[in-house]
Amino acid sequence: MDAPQHAYADLGPATVLNAVDALGYRASGHLLALNSYENRVYQVGLEDAGFIVAKFYRPGRWSREAILEEHAFCNELVAAEIPVVGPLADDQGETLFEFEGFRFALYPRRGGRWPDLENPDNLEWLGRYLGRVHNVGQTRAFAHRPRLDAQSFGIESCQFILEGGFIPSHLDVAYRSLVEDLLKQIEAAYASAGRVETLRLHGDFHPGNILWTEAGPHFVDLDDCRTGPAVQDIWMLLSGERSEMALALSELIEGYELFRDFNRRELTLIEPLRTLRMIHYAAWLARRWDDPAFHQAFPWFNTDRYWEEHILSLREQAAAMNEPPLSV
Repeated sequence: MDAPQHAYADLGPATVLNAVDALGYRASGHLLALNSYENRVYQVGLEDAGFIVAKFYRPGRWSREAILEEHAFCNELVAAEIPVVGPLADDQGETLFEFEGFRFALYPRRGGRWPDLENPDNLEWLGRYLGRVHNVGQTRAFAHRPRLDAQSFGIESCQFILEGGFIPSHLDVAYRSLVEDLLKQIEAAYASAGRVETLRLHGDFHPGNILWTEAGPHFVDLDDCRTGPAVQDIWMLLSGERSEMALALSELIEGYELFRDFNRRELTLIEPLRTLRMIHYAAWLARRWDDPAFHQAFPWFNTDRYWEEHILSLREQAAAMNEPPLSV
């Protein structure tokens, strides 16, 4: 029996260019694959010497309604004069299109460099924008996009890894017992934080999704926008030693609170959220291991060494969650 065809097997250059042409953009034939694995994203040259970006959504990941919620949230942020790169609309106002079975969207090309997060002024600037993003995020709720919680990122991710047979047999007991303890720690941290407001978030606000120019930052890729606590959009900007993270956090919150109060109890969730992201990331790689692109991009995944290092990193997180939370 032939192996099942991968969802992206039919998405070749001709399909991409023809999809763009079908919307009235005259593609020049210049095509550059951009750094994206969950979806397929391309820079497409146009005959007028300009460029657009075409994003083809991974089939079966999001419903049409969930994608349209992403676009709507993005457009709300643009309307609030927050520098988010939003999807292009056709003459009927549509932003999500289909071509030969693929859902896709088009975006203007926007350049920029990696943000300098050692600059306190830049951190305060980002904090101000995040406060404004969350002011928009609280105005309504997602109906079709997921929540960021221990169930979706933790429990379901661990179950997929274990049931899929990804853990080497000699590490199975160690992984099972460790994640069980971690999930208990995370549950206790959420209980300690008490009542925490959840709202619509960017959801994946790491430096790679921030492009900096002389005019300041702009933000891309709301593909993982979801409902969760505000601190989720803050902690991924923190790195280094504990003292360095505390200083960066103070700058971010100083800017944030020019536009919106920040609940200090959410600081208890920083290391639990980091732990959930690590577990979820491993499960994300496992879920996509049938995609040939992942074998090329992540050849180290699903080796004994990978799982040994993953378990070690999670043990370090267990210790980190026992430390007092960062303070502003």
